[in-house]
Amino acid sequence: MPQHAQNQPVCRHCDGFASAKVTLGGRDRHGYLRTITAHCPACHGTGTRSTRQVSVLVNVGR
Repeated sequence: MPQHAQNQPVCRHCDGFASAKVTLGGRDRHGYLRTITAHCPACHGTGTRSTRQVSVLVNVGR
């Protein structure tokens, strides 16, 4: 039987792509690119909305 994934709401700010590697330009002394990881400020790198955000959206819409 197929397993069904739970339906979790996706973050509106990052569309589920919560983290990204950003190059700083140039390379270190070993030849690797210098990068940092940038996380979505709205979901803090999870890619999903919390239930609190969902309930706020429902209340505003009424």
